[in-house]
Amino acid sequence: MDDLAATNGPSATNDGTGGTGTGGTAGGAEHTDDTPSEPAAPAAAPAAETRGSRARPKTDKSEQTRALILETAMRLFQERGYEKTTMRAIAAEAGVSVGNAYYYFSAKEFLIQGFYDRMTYDHAADARKRMADTRDFAERLEIALVSWLDTAAPYHEFAAQFFRTAADPTSALSPFSNESHPARATAVALFRDVLQGSDLAPKLDAELVELLPDVLWLHLMVVVLYWVFDRTEDTERTREFVRRSTPMAARVINLSRYRVFRPIVRDAKGLIQDFILPTIGKTAVK
Repeated sequence: MDDLAATNGPSATNDGTGGTGTGGTAGGAEHTDDTPSEPAAPAAAPAAETRGSRARPKTDKSEQTRALILETAMRLFQERGYEKTTMRAIAAEAGVSVGNAYYYFSAKEFLIQGFYDRMTYDHAADARKRMADTRDFAERLEIALVSWLDTAAPYHEFAAQFFRTAADPTSALSPFSNESHPARATAVALFRDVLQGSDLAPKLDAELVELLPDVLWLHLMVVVLYWVFDRTEDTERTREFVRRSTPMAARVINLSRYRVFRPIVRDAKGLIQDFILPTIGKTAVK
């Protein structure tokens, strides 16, 4: 399925990670009480078996089955809520065995990772189309953020349930984990395009240009956190937050090119390199 960043999304390979992970369950994720009492005999594992959410089937039919399970899960989460939707229900609705569902997603929690992968790829594709005709950095940044809000809008009702699992800092499902690196790399690559496709990039310090995509991704994470808990109609408060904060961020970045601000820029780069980037998983776990 072309909307899964970890499998087919071209942006996910920006830094050559390929989006693979290790096999089995991670981050404390376990089969819940809907685990079949007698698990089906496992299917033949592909040569590069990976974590539940990142299995990479070799055939078109397997890829279609994986996509069907994920699409079914997303629909049931919207209709019934995340907590009330079991893997058994997802399998039944998708017309596959429970054992087959667990083959592609080793626990229900890993559907969050599949959702994150798909959302990230869809967002990147949509944002690039929207900002193709503008070079103003502030406009490009706002377009990228608003695009995320529009892409995520159908899933807002159960986003808080997803966030509760993904927010665990020790979980492989955290957006900051090594296991989330492929989807995160897709998002960072988008923000690199936001910057490098703008009229501002040639005016900035080269080292700052290298660091900014990760920082802009962190800005998106702040927006996501605000969005999760926003209960206004059409998440209007989050959209207003984006409208007001984006020009401010753009002005601060623009000021960094002036000599008088160079000492502050150097200090900021040091903080980013020493305290922020080390908290973000940089490679896929193999």
